This record gives sequence, C-alpha cells and structure tokens, in this order.
Amino acid sequence: VQLQASGGGLVQAGDSLRLSCVTSGRTFSSDTMAWFRQAPGKEREFVAAISRTRPAPIYADSVKGRFTISRDNRQNTVYLQMNNVVPEDTGVYYCAANGNRLILSAISTPRYDYWGQGTQVTVSS
Repeated sequence: VQLQASGGGLVQAGDSLRLSCVTSGRTFSSDTMAWFRQAPGKEREFVAAISRTRPAPIYADSVKGRFTISRDNRQNTVYLQMNNVVPEDTGVYYCAANGNRLILSAISTPRYDYWGQGTQVTVSS
C-alpha cells in the first residue's frame, strides 16, 4: 500500500491550499485517514483525521475553522483544504492511513499503518 501526497507549495499568509493523498497498491479499505505535519526542529503533530465509522472529522485546535479534511472513497483519496493559512502552518505534511478503526485517544497519535512521503507547505508572512 502506497500513499502519495501532493499539493504543497509556497503561499502567503491568508491564502488557501488543497493537499491530496492518493492510496494505491493492493485492495485496501482504510477506516481512518489523517494528516500530520512536521515543522523544522519540531515533532510531527496531528492535524486532522476522518473515519468511515465516526460521524465527524477530528481536528487539532490550531486548525479548527480553517482546515477541512474530506475523502473520496471511490478514488481512495483524502484531501486537506487549508484556508487562511498562517506562517505557523509551515511544515512537511504527511498523510496516513489505518486499516482498522482507532480508539479516539489514538487518532491524534502517529500509530497509523501506512504513511505517505510528505509534501512541503511553506507560508510566508
């Protein structure tokens, strides 16, 4: 199973950006797909997750109201719509997928089965 993230780039504060992550490989039906990010010199942090078996996506407090995660199950793709970005959103964004449902406390931790290679997002002030 491979995850390919794309859509990163250099943007200005206040701009919008949409990241995509396509899953390919053997037939794989993930329950939860998520986005994490890692800024230079910092640990990887949770951004957002979406699950087939939960009613609503889950977001980090720092992105609530600005970012939207969605998925297209037919295309095996997860998206992250990033609006009103700020310099603190700069980092490498990774998509992740987990086959089984995760308990709520685990969704924001990096214990996912599969990871993409990351796409760089740079926000200038």
